Amino acid sequence: MTEWHVLFWLACYVAVFAGLSIFGAHRLRILWLYWRHRGHDAPPRARFELLPVVTVQLPLYNEAQVVGQLLEAVGSLDYPKDRLQIQILDDSTDDTRESCEQGMAELRARGFDVEYRHRIQRTGFKAGALEEASPSAKGEFLLIFDADFVPPPNLLNKMIHHFTDERVGMVQARWGHSNKDQSLLTRLQAMMLDGHLVLEQTARSRGGFFFNFNGTAGIWRKQSILEAGGWQHDTLTEDMDLSYRAQMKGWRFVYLTDITVPAELPADMNGFKNQQHRWTKGSIQVCKKVLGTVWRSREPLRIKLESTAHLAANFAYLLMFGVLVLMYPASFMFHNSWQKAVFLDLPVFLFASVSVIIFYLAAQGAQRPWGWLKSLPLLPLLMALGVGMSINNGKAVLEAVLNQQSDFVRTPKAGAARRRSRYKAASSISFWIEVALATYFSWLVWRAFSMANWASLPFLAMFQFGFIYVVAGSMRGWFNLPYFHMPQNPPQAPTPNEARTA
Repeated sequence: MTEWHVLFWLACYVAVFAGLSIFGAHRLRILWLYWRHRGHDAPPRARFELLPVVTVQLPLYNEAQVVGQLLEAVGSLDYPKDRLQIQILDDSTDDTRESCEQGMAELRARGFDVEYRHRIQRTGFKAGALEEASPSAKGEFLLIFDADFVPPPNLLNKMIHHFTDERVGMVQARWGHSNKDQSLLTRLQAMMLDGHLVLEQTARSRGGFFFNFNGTAGIWRKQSILEAGGWQHDTLTEDMDLSYRAQMKGWRFVYLTDITVPAELPADMNGFKNQQHRWTKGSIQVCKKVLGTVWRSREPLRIKLESTAHLAANFAYLLMFGVLVLMYPASFMFHNSWQKAVFLDLPVFLFASVSVIIFYLAAQGAQRPWGWLKSLPLLPLLMALGVGMSINNGKAVLEAVLNQQSDFVRTPKAGAARRRSRYKAASSISFWIEVALATYFSWLVWRAFSMANWASLPFLAMFQFGFIYVVAGSMRGWFNLPYFHMPQNPPQAPTPNEARTA
């Protein structure tokens, strides 16, 4: 390569990783905020003398394998029946409807006030179902569960008293993972989600920043939804959209780290990819919709800056596109592999990767003593999975930027029996790009090996494995190949947090 070409590619390389380093620095700031505000959840300021009426809303779409356990769990909530209404919001096109009607009859026989609503047209998808049900909701407070969540009996009693503060508009419980040890994929997903659920949500809530309702396992004050403009379905993440609109109206949100509600992680790679695509695209849609309003508001600068980092976080996937493009020309920038390792690979590792490592290890350590040490062997695989998902999620970012519309695609769930879900997740053109990149990075690994470029091999091998793993997982889902099961962990004593929620 000529000197001019080297300088051009080097400038591109530095620019891309400078951008990734900014996102990495923000992760470290979130970690600092978490440790600054660590500790147990603050108790409610007071307690209701007379418990308020609560409406439990259950939005469903083709959930035959999990709806039974959901209705059983809701029917076991330790809350006066005369203060509880249950709304089953069913958009299903299969036999989920029969299961709902049977469950409704059983709950009514036990004295529950149950309303069953079935829509033929899925207008607005989940947001549309919630918006249409709101006028008939009798409760001042709305408790929402997705179909795979299994709330513990004491959940409502633990959460409701936070609303004695009249400015609290939403209270969110933390998600647990009922099938964390089912497979390698679910273990890695749990680590990814814990970074958000344990560190980010806690840091933002206790630090006084805006944070988002997670779409389920949370209670809304009905008045806060109305004042914010109600549920809207012009984005794929209606929960984040409503959260920002409500908080800009002055409503305060509470995140309860110590209270967990177990839910099911997608065990199928295609289901995981669809879920990530929806979350990623939706967050960018919300960013485009509300970020300007945030900056025009009278909120403090620190909230505007943190909201920008929160809403724009998934733009990092576009920088990952740049990394993929630059991997090959980067190999020609220096005369030998050790120069490349010292001047390119090492800075990239320190500024763009170390923050990721610290962040996810801290999330595990925050939940259980020495949890970070037990998760350490999975970190390279976690980073490789993040690389492998970059095409799927980057495509979602571009679709949102270009205003390309798409339907709300549900994530198939298998239920407590852990049978393979009978619902199949859709595939897309991104799969063939992933196949091409798996081949491309396999060639780069072979080339580095043949040229004794040992310093670049670990970095290239991580990219190679990430794309091969995602491609193989997608193919396994299509051909119904068996899962790779993780060995089960031996029973462990519950942590103090878990003991309190038991």
